[in-house]
Amino acid sequence: MDRLQDSAWQYVAEVLRPEDLPMIAAHALVDGHDSPALRELAGLPSRSDATEVRELYVQVLSELDVALPDEETAGRRLLVSLAFGLVHGSLSPKEVGDGLSMTVTARTQEEKQFLSVAAEYSEWMEPDDLPAWERELQAAAQLLAASTDLGPGIHVPASRHD
Repeated sequence: MDRLQDSAWQYVAEVLRPEDLPMIAAHALVDGHDSPALRELAGLPSRSDATEVRELYVQVLSELDVALPDEETAGRRLLVSLAFGLVHGSLSPKEVGDGLSMTVTARTQEEKQFLSVAAEYSEWMEPDDLPAWERELQAAAQLLAASTDLGPGIHVPASRHD
């Protein structure tokens, strides 16, 4: 999946900040995409008006025939990206717990299990409880990564908790 298509589900899942969108547009130009709105968005400073940036981003997707997924699909992709991030070591268990949002959706049994375990995370967990939770989360992530139809082409969104 290319970065621009990847960004569409991340946009709907609300894991992209408006200030991220001009850089995504610049990467899309490098990847070979081109449209008037894309060039305009790529040239905006990262501190541009958020509403303007969002509107321009949606126009870019329209000009390039990249569909915005529905909220359920975007939420499932977010959940799967968190599982893949954990499995591949690019996210820690804590980052997975922190990466959950209101847009996360689970449809399959493996998605529901992973979400259930991930949602148990709390910054107030007892230190003695963390290793067991991390093992259970890792096991659920492995099952989800092995069973999903949303695939390994999903890229892990950048941390929103910078």
